[in-house]
Parts: sequence; structure tokens; C-alpha cells
Amino acid sequence: MAGMPVLRGPQGEWSRGDRAKAAAKLMLGWVALLWLLEVADVVSGHALDGFGIVPRTPSELVDVVPASFVHFGFAHVAANSVPLLVLGFLAALGGIRRFAVACALIIVADGLGVWLISPSGTNTAGASGLVFGLFGFLLVTGFVERRPLGVLVGILVAAIWGGSILAGLAPTQSGISWQGHLVGLVAGVAAAVVLRRRAHGPALRAGGAL
Repeated sequence: MAGMPVLRGPQGEWSRGDRAKAAAKLMLGWVALLWLLEVADVVSGHALDGFGIVPRTPSELVDVVPASFVHFGFAHVAANSVPLLVLGFLAALGGIRRFAVACALIIVADGLGVWLISPSGTNTAGASGLVFGLFGFLLVTGFVERRPLGVLVGILVAAIWGGSILAGLAPTQSGISWQGHLVGLVAGVAAAVVLRRRAHGPALRAGGAL
């Protein structure tokens, strides 16, 4: 969050506290939505599981986005909730609009990647691809933008979640879509590069970001 103390928007000035509150509300609502969807899935006899992605089936392309919001049980959604909440919060501090675009890019790229390269006959769903994407996004954003605080955030994120991320990329784990994790990670790195801010551009003058 380098730059000046405030973010100037079309409706006035946003303090760092305002940005933090907005990011927290967004991610708490996002995670709450995932839990509500899983409750609905259980109540409906797991009808929502059909929104997972079955590879290389043309009709399944409509599930590329919904698959990131559907989980296979409460343990599954619980495993994704904390990292999604924390990583999403940190990424959203850099600006809600940029965060939304980054998430959209990651979700779509990850879903298409799963559709293309996952094993035949599988059904893949869950927010873990987005989690891996946000990890990659935060990991490199500070470096590509040359922002010291962003670099520090990337290092801390790597120190806390790096081991879990590497484990999630191992192709030996059964029942885990390492393909989705890998594509999500790559998509997050790509999003950081595509959405990077120039050191002396308008974004820095307006308040900066991670």
C-alpha cells in the first residue's frame, strides 16, 4: 500500500482504514456466500455438485465460473475459507476494482485450464484455484511494481503459505486437482503483470496499492 495516505475517488477521499473496511466486508461476504452455497448443496442432495467442471465436455464450459463457488462438503469449503479470506483481503487492499478484475481473470483462466488438462471423467470444483491465483498475484505484485511494501507482503505470504502451495502442486495427491492449482497460480502471476501499476502513474498519485 505504498503511496500517499489517502485514495482519491469520485466521491471524495478514501483513507487506508476505509479501504481496509471495504476489503474486509467484501471477503467476509465472499466466504459467507461459499458457506451458504454449501448449505444449499447439502439441503438439495448435492445438486450443486453438478456445477463442477467435467473436462473437455463442451456443455461444461458454462461451469467455468460457477465451479469456483461450489465445494464438495463442508471440510472442503473450510479448507479454502481462511486462505481465501486472508489473501483476498490483502489483494483487495490494492483496490476493489483491480481485485475484481484479477479474480475474474484467475477464475476464468483456471476454469478453462481445468477443462482442458484435467483427467477425463473427473469433476472439479472449489475456490482453491482462486486461492493459488491470489497467492501468485500477491507474491509478484510488489516485485513487478517495485513497491517495497508489496515486496514485503509477497515475502510474508510466501513464508506463511509457501509450503502448502508447493504441496498442493504435487501430482501424487489423490482427490486434489493439482492441475487447477497450477493453472490458478500461473494465472495469478499473469494477472499481477497485466494489472501492474507504473511507479509514477496515476494509481500512485491517487493513493497506491500493494
